[in-house]
Amino acid sequence: MATKAWLARNQRKLKTVKKYAAVRAELKAKGDYAGLQKLPKNASPVRVVNRCKITGRRHAYIRKFGVSRLTFRELALNGLIPGVTKASW
Repeated sequence: MATKAWLARNQRKLKTVKKYAAVRAELKAKGDYAGLQKLPKNASPVRVVNRCKITGRRHAYIRKFGVSRLTFRELALNGLIPGVTKASW
């Protein structure tokens, strides 16, 4: 489980990205890379990390479901994800 500090940090990054999105788009359209350098580091969308909605884990994130592979497996085995069944052949 990710600590609350990691989750809070990621939320702050997301907030900063949204705040500077229009400014970044304008500077990129102009080709003003010096202006982009003056923006905060966390204004770049690359800095935001995909995290599991339940545990906060960042590795093995399944984008379609928004959870990590471990959480996905637990939810699927309990039948909490519609349309997902355990493979058997």
